[in-house]
Amino acid sequence: MRAAVGFWIIICGFLCQASQAVAEGVDFERHIAAILVRRCAACHGATDPAGGLNLMQRDTATVGGESGLPAIAAGEPDQSNLLARIRDGEMPPEGKGESVPAAELAQLERWIKAGAAWPQDRVLSPFEFTTASRAGRDWWSLRRPDRPAIPQVRRADRVRTPVDAFVVAALEARGLELSPEADRATLIRRASLDLLGLPPSPQEIDAFIADTSADAYERLIDRLLASPRYGERWARHWLDVVRFGESNGYETNTIRPNAWPYRDWLIGALNDDMPYRQFVLEQLAGEQAGADSAAGFLVGGAHDIVGSPDIELTRAQRMNDLDDMISTTASAFLGLTVGCARCHDHKFDPIAQRDYYAMQAIFAGVQHGERELRSGDWQARHQQREELQKQRGEIVAQSRTLAARHQPLAQLGGGADGPRRPAVSARANVDRFAPTQARFVRFTVLVTSQAEPCLDELEVFATDGAAGNLAADARGAKATASSVYAGGESALHRLPHVNDGRYGNSRSWISAEPGNGWVQIELPEPATVDYVVWARDREGAFRDRLATRYQIELSEDGAAWRVVANGDDRQTYDPQAEPGDAMGLENLPPAIAEQIERLRGQIASLDKQIDELAPRQVYAGTFSKPEPTHLLYRGEPLQPREQVSPGAIASVAPAVQLAVDAPDAERRVALARWITSDDNPLSARVMANRIWHYHFGQGLVRTPGDFGFSGGMASHPELLDWLATEFLAQGGRSKALHRAIMLSSTYRQASRHIPQAAAQDAGARLLWRYPSRRLEAEPLRDSVLFATGALDIRMGGPGYDVFEPNTNYVKVYAPKKSFGPAEWRRMVYQTKPRMRQDATFGEFDCPDSSQSMARRNVSTTALQALNLLNGPFMVQQASLFAERIVREAGSEHSDQVRRAFRLALGREPDSDEAAAASALVEAQGLPVFCRALLNANEFLYLN
Repeated sequence: MRAAVGFWIIICGFLCQASQAVAEGVDFERHIAAILVRRCAACHGATDPAGGLNLMQRDTATVGGESGLPAIAAGEPDQSNLLARIRDGEMPPEGKGESVPAAELAQLERWIKAGAAWPQDRVLSPFEFTTASRAGRDWWSLRRPDRPAIPQVRRADRVRTPVDAFVVAALEARGLELSPEADRATLIRRASLDLLGLPPSPQEIDAFIADTSADAYERLIDRLLASPRYGERWARHWLDVVRFGESNGYETNTIRPNAWPYRDWLIGALNDDMPYRQFVLEQLAGEQAGADSAAGFLVGGAHDIVGSPDIELTRAQRMNDLDDMISTTASAFLGLTVGCARCHDHKFDPIAQRDYYAMQAIFAGVQHGERELRSGDWQARHQQREELQKQRGEIVAQSRTLAARHQPLAQLGGGADGPRRPAVSARANVDRFAPTQARFVRFTVLVTSQAEPCLDELEVFATDGAAGNLAADARGAKATASSVYAGGESALHRLPHVNDGRYGNSRSWISAEPGNGWVQIELPEPATVDYVVWARDREGAFRDRLATRYQIELSEDGAAWRVVANGDDRQTYDPQAEPGDAMGLENLPPAIAEQIERLRGQIASLDKQIDELAPRQVYAGTFSKPEPTHLLYRGEPLQPREQVSPGAIASVAPAVQLAVDAPDAERRVALARWITSDDNPLSARVMANRIWHYHFGQGLVRTPGDFGFSGGMASHPELLDWLATEFLAQGGRSKALHRAIMLSSTYRQASRHIPQAAAQDAGARLLWRYPSRRLEAEPLRDSVLFATGALDIRMGGPGYDVFEPNTNYVKVYAPKKSFGPAEWRRMVYQTKPRMRQDATFGEFDCPDSSQSMARRNVSTTALQALNLLNGPFMVQQASLFAERIVREAGSEHSDQVRRAFRLALGREPDSDEAAAASALVEAQGLPVFCRALLNANEFLYLN
């Protein structure tokens, strides 16, 4: 009874303390927790606390550290060492932060005096609150965006969309205003290059200028957004973000010939205005969402293909692959530098090391590699291919039966002077002999063209061939051999392959004896047989290991053998004479030979159809059961600690709830849903900022891939939140956001310089003018081809190469010196190797695809000018431009100049320009003038 009374006295004491603390105006959660985290956690956190004092939980804070004095003595401020050290100026130590403000010290004192109420089991975290040196969970970008009210502005006449209200409000606060609207020729060029990456044609410019209807500009934007060229332009932006490359990187840097389907999927997704939730889901789990090639996102980064017996190196390679997936996913969709938490808790953002390994567990089942591309019609293609293969098999059997029945019998010991059968072939050979009763058939190799002999199939037929292959394992026939190639039983060259009914080197038997060996078939029951068909590789890919001398024996009991055929009566084998089936049509009656030729024509036609229906491969990763994921001490692959369940970043949104043994696909689907959930404050903000960034050359947040503490702050935070909520309200469809931005007065401004405004805002961050900028490499190259008339606008498929072909183990990238129509497609279709650039346009700050590039650098170098003036591509295009002008304008120089200006710059030359240009054409020729025009700033810049 006394114990119970004592317990309730203690409880009532705590309640009274809590009540008194609140009455004093001090609340632990609202005031004290923030002070302890912001002022003390850096030194006195739970991990290796200075002086042994951990101020993140009540028990350790009241006990104190190595001093033996309680840091917090409930009800006794004078006995609380924490307050004493703060008053004396000892805490925080010099260089460890600003001194505690008097108001906060007073709050601590009142709280301690009132009993230092601290909720039971409440453990503070350095991630909770933003400090002067790091972001907490209250960081601006980690707060869910609320739709802000549209501000009221004085210049309401300039507000066309809500975008303008936010921009004009910020300008008016500084005494600034929007610039006048740009002229129509500038607007259509700006919008066309912005959305399509191509300039408008002279006809399009004229039509837009002549269109005086009120909605002419709105219809222009809608037309551009509906163009298939839109996906090509905006896909290049996203390819930068996801570090897309078409080679492996590292020292070999070999090409991935089947990486391009991801690029085509992306172009299609953007053209279709795919909702953002689906856009994220397909890239993280495309094989689950019916979009196999979209998962190319996962393995779009570099991959070291050079293996090693060193387990530490192998594990490090795997960790690097996973780190690439984690870092790219986080940067692309969340705008966070999660990779910084690989070795320890993030130094600046509220991302724990455990969060990093929780995300690593999400990708633990993903491996680099190719797999079959299951497009929408893949099942129908499979079925059609199987039917064609069946037809082919029937025709092949018919052809071989005809050929075999009319072949001359093998002449044992045939002399050099007698008629000789065709030489052996790697693709197919027939040996016919007198009908003989047998249960066993043995093929013995005596000499090969090279190394151990190989057979992809040994077939045995009865007298008329109607019964089919008697040696097939499906009919109960059994194969034995003198030996099997070392490792063959676990690889491609297994004994069962010799009679499994499937052709090709990958389903073959190889002897372990150099130059010879035998394979034997036991038929399920005795039969009268009269010919054997054999080959080294019926697919024609390999010609080595071919039996050039051999013999065929039959036996009824497996003990007594009779030789029925050999190769002694064949012509001498000439490897240069390959390929071909050694069916000996020249020895057949003309009518039979003609019939077989017709059958072979059908086979060739079927082969072409079968090849066209062959399974397509895509470099989009392979998936397996995930291995357990462990937190690694200091990121060391060989120092695993506790196992970690699949998850995401706890400080961003409610946790992903997954079992430690969750299947691979379930993990990635869960991550996609977490990224695009309504509770995630980052994904919509990040995507809205990216769209703004590409329209204006810089984002509202200038670090599009980093919304953390080390990134930039939003120039217009309310506008960013409005764009993010509008993006979500429109179902995550990008084109609606394009319209909201591009229809605004802000976007339609002229780009002219205004000294008074520049004096306050030199970088135009407040958007008092449209920021002009140089075109990136891709629209620049495409614009050159567009002006010269050489542009090939075919979409999709494998890319073109601007490097000389070679087959080195370590890929050598030697730039091409000459170009033809194959290289005149848009630059988005240019095969993109890592660490190697287009010889002309790579100097214009193209990413090297080694890592995500959320924002391209903009440099100005001498090489850029030299490449545009003297590069072989530009010299060639200037000549093509001149040829086009002559075709369209005739031989009069003044007409040529006007046409060139219209095609390149979208306008007529003024009188001074026309006179100077005509003089240049007269003195140096039309190609030189064309080259100068393609180097003009007006051509290179978007205004």
